[in-house]
Formats: sequence, structure tokens, C-alpha cells
Amino acid sequence: MPPVKMRGVSKPKDTKKVFSRLIAYMGTFKFLWILIIFFVFLSSGAEIASSYMVKPILNDYIIPLVGAESPDFVPLIFVLIKTGFLFLFGVLASWGNGRLILYISSNLLCKIRKDLFKSLENLPVKYFEKHPHGELMSRFTSDTDTLRDMFSQTVPQFMTSAVTVLGVFVMMIVLSPLLTFSVLAILASMIFLGIFLGKRSASSFREQQKNIGILNGYIEEMIEGQKVVKVFSQEEKVIEKFKLLNNSLYKSAARANSYGNMLGPVMINLSHVQYALVSVLGAFLVITSIHDIGTIAAFLQYTRNFTRPVTMISQLFNSILNALAGAERIFELIDETEEVDEGRITLVNAAFTEEKLVQAYDYTGNWAWKDNVDNSLRQMKGDVLFENVSFGYRKEKEILHNISIHAYPGQKIALVGSTGSGKTTVINLLARFFDIEEGKGKIFFDGIPIKEISKDGIRHSLGMVLQDTHFFTGTIYDNIKYGNLDAGFEEVKKAAELANADHFINHLKLGYETVLSADGENLSQGQRQLLSIARAAVLNPPILVLDEATSSVDTRTEKMIQSGMDKLMKGRTVFVIAHRLSTVRNADEIIVLDHGSIIERGNHEFLMQKKGRYFELYTGGSNSFDF
Repeated sequence: MPPVKMRGVSKPKDTKKVFSRLIAYMGTFKFLWILIIFFVFLSSGAEIASSYMVKPILNDYIIPLVGAESPDFVPLIFVLIKTGFLFLFGVLASWGNGRLILYISSNLLCKIRKDLFKSLENLPVKYFEKHPHGELMSRFTSDTDTLRDMFSQTVPQFMTSAVTVLGVFVMMIVLSPLLTFSVLAILASMIFLGIFLGKRSASSFREQQKNIGILNGYIEEMIEGQKVVKVFSQEEKVIEKFKLLNNSLYKSAARANSYGNMLGPVMINLSHVQYALVSVLGAFLVITSIHDIGTIAAFLQYTRNFTRPVTMISQLFNSILNALAGAERIFELIDETEEVDEGRITLVNAAFTEEKLVQAYDYTGNWAWKDNVDNSLRQMKGDVLFENVSFGYRKEKEILHNISIHAYPGQKIALVGSTGSGKTTVINLLARFFDIEEGKGKIFFDGIPIKEISKDGIRHSLGMVLQDTHFFTGTIYDNIKYGNLDAGFEEVKKAAELANADHFINHLKLGYETVLSADGENLSQGQRQLLSIARAAVLNPPILVLDEATSSVDTRTEKMIQSGMDKLMKGRTVFVIAHRLSTVRNADEIIVLDHGSIIERGNHEFLMQKKGRYFELYTGGSNSFDF
């Protein structure tokens, strides 16, 4: 088996804990591991036995034939055939071992990736705001790569080497205790040197892994923002920063690998020195008749078989530490605190039977809040109340100050204000992406405290159209249907018609089967926004949230969207975030936010008569809060 290439060593913070965790994953295949150990003993035993055959072949068959007048080669041929069968037996055992290891390692990595991705999907939104995407991706790439190498190569090599070393050591003592002692003396210096070089690269390799995550995050960010980079002609600046990050990675990688790459050649050359010294000492023992030639020849074969796996073990040990460090990073993500949801009330389809509200198991267009404790139902009307809400993403900085908003069923509430005024934060709290601290106010849905409603129930009640549209690789049909996976083609088409997207879709060559790629870059911004509205429409939600839904489109497209939105908003409670004040004139209540506080509220006519902040902006020429 070829030795594992050294890459420096990164040690986990808690080796015992990580190793125990991996053992738990490996425990799924207990029987197969027993079979693997059996095959390891067979292959190593065959190798040890075949090496010992050198002694009788030389002493009992070859040397007696030297100088014989009529040499009989039949016994020699017979013993060589038996030795060949030993080799074949060992090869078959190694093949079986390799196949089992491949099966186990593939399944283990599959399960670890599933657990990792499941954990990622269950993390709160705030986690992704604090961790670069590239850093998270490195868990699925470089960290899982180290685990794959460990399971598929390092572990089987380590097991085989360990059994081989033990068996060879016993046979070496049987053949010559004196020569064994000389081998151990040189081997001790090799092990000491290996440990010394491994420790020297530990901290540098940890820094290397950190720099890989930072560089991956930067590359991903720049790929996503290529248009912005080119629009502002910042290519040179971007390249310069990449050079700095890449140079940091280069330096840490060079330091980490300098000692690691040194270890292999040093150990190999020391093993050659050892072999030469044993050969000289063995020749002396033959000359003095202490040992015969067959014993020395077999011992030299064992010396080679002993040094190679010991050298490999020292290298494999570092590879295992690297893999454990990668596993620790993976388990840290798997063990991250998932999004806490103590809500007992869920949103269900409902129907009226003899004036009684009952749960329906098919879509009805009516919704109800279901208490999973007593199974009681309460009709979902869309009454939303913010009561003296204060909130900050960090404790030391409060974003919202004593906000009170009451959206009655079917009302359209518009939130306007300059960037950073707290509009999006209101929506984040509405969707329970973040929760209010105790004593900082309350939010109610139909009179129910929002924390008593499950997050899935809250979000299922909201149809959200965001300014930053995002589409997955797939057809237009699949992306619209993403809003409601139970929808059929007719429902998808109806939603597209409602959003005024059906017209342009039918003019595409493949229509609804047109494949979107690169986040929908093959469509215009206006078309992407129409599809985003259609995706919300197919859910047919009781509450609608529009976050700058028309800010990135032209006037003509805006009118098309507004027409569709008027149909979609009918009979629903609607929250609208808008910079273009012309889009919120028909709102039942316009709430003007400034630095997290409500400074004005009322409908368009009332605010215009008041001639305050809203009036100034509406009549000041910009007609927008962004200027």
C-alpha cells in the first residue's frame, strides 16, 4: 500500500470526544467491521508467513542444491508453489477488505453529509448572517474530503500496518533477539523524529484550514457579485484583495507542509540506513556461525516489512488527526443550536360544516389555527398586532423602539422610511426569523401570542415577495411551484396569470419548461420579479408581505405587477414595504418609520393634510425615501 501523503497536521480540540462520535457512526456496521478485522488478520498473516518461507527455502532447498551433481528441483518447485498460494490467499483477503471498506466509507460519508445538511437547514437565519457561505461550504468539501481519505485509506492501512507490525515483531524475536534489539534502537529515533516534525506543523495547518474557509467565502462572494464589480470597475481592487488572502493561505500552507513533506524522505532514508546496518550485523553473525543464511535472509525481509508499516503508521497518525480536526468542524456545525420552536399551534386547511369549523385535508382556501394540545380550531382571519415592540439584533444596539401596529383582517399596511429605519426588521419579526426578548413587547396573530404559534405555521401563513428574488436551477414551472409543492400545472398557470407573468412565459421558446440557471440570469429583472409574485400567489396565503416588490422594474412592468397584486391582495391582510410612495397611496394605513420609531401614521389623504415628513417626501420631487 502506498503511504499517505503528508499535508501537515491539525489536531482537534477534543480528540477523545470526536473519536467517540465517529465510533458511533461506524457502529452501524458492527458485523462488517468484524469481517474486515478478520480479513486484515488473514492478509497480514499471509504476508508474515510468506516472508518466513525464505528461511526454509534457502536452508533446506537452495543451499543443498549448490554444487550437487544431480540436483532435484521438484521439492523446490513444490515449496515455491505453496508460497505462491500464500501470496494469492493474502491478495484475496486484501481485496475483500478493500471492498468492505469502500462500502462502509461511502455509507458513512453519505450519513454524515445528510446529518450536516439537515442541521444546516434547521439553523436560524441569524446563524447564516454571522458565517460566510464559503466557510460553511468548506464543511462539505475540504472537511469531508479528509474524512473520506481517513475511512477509505487511512483506517484500513492503519489496521493492516498495526497487525503486520505486531506479527513481524514476534517473528523477529523468534529469529534473532539480538538483531531485533538493533532494529528497535534505530526505530526509536525514527519515531521520535516523526513526532517532532508532526508537532511543528500543527498550528500552521490549523491556520491553513481557517484561511481556506476565508478564501472560499471571498471567491463565492465575488462570483455572486461579478456584475457589481464590473459596473464599478473594481476588478483590480478585487484581484489585490484576492492576492492578499491567497498569499496568507500560501504562507500558512507552506509552513504546515514544510515539516510534513520532510518527514517522508527522512524516514525512508533512515530505513535504508537501518537495513544496511542489519545486513552488516547479520553477515557478522553468519560468519561467526551464530545464525545461518536463511535466518538472516528472512530477518532482513522482516526488517523491511517492519520498518515500512511503522513509518506508515507515523504518517497515518497525522492524517487521522487531520481527519479528526475536520470531523470536529463538521460536528460543531451539526451540534449548533437549531432554531427553537416552542409553538404548539399550527396552521391547517379548514372548512365550514353546518356552521362548524373543521379541519380539512385538502386545500379549501380557508385556514384555521389548530392547538395541538386540545385539537381546538380558531379561524385564521389575518388580524396582526404589534404591541409596544422593541428589538435589536444585538443587545447593545436596539433597532426598533416601542413599535405598535394593528393590521385588521383584509387591511393593507404600508411601511415606509429611509434605509435602516427598521422596515425589514418588522417583517423579520413577523416571520419569526428573530424572536422578541421577554418584556420587549408582544406580537399577536388573531389574538394568539406569536410565540405560541409554530414557526412553520407562521411562515406558511405568509406569502412573501422579496426585493432580492432567488430562483433555483430548474424550470419556470418548478420555481413557481416551489411556493406550493402540492400545486398542479393549472394552479401554477393560474398563479402566473394572476401575477401577469403568463404572457411573457408563453412567449419563451419552451414556455413553462424554460430552465432557469444562475439564479434566473437568463430573464430580465422585471420578469424575475413577476415569477417571484407568481410563486407567492400559488401558495394563496392568508397574509401577504411585499418587500420592495416593484422597486427593480420599469413603470410599464410596475403597472402590470400592481394590477396582479391588486387581485392577489383582495381579501388578505397585506404588509407592504415601499420606497416608491406612489405604490402605497391606496394603503389603509401608512406607517412612517425613522431610526426604528414610528413618526407618522395614517392613510395617504390624512398624511398629506398633516403636511409632515410624508408630505415633504411625496411633494419634494423625489417621491422616494432613497435619495
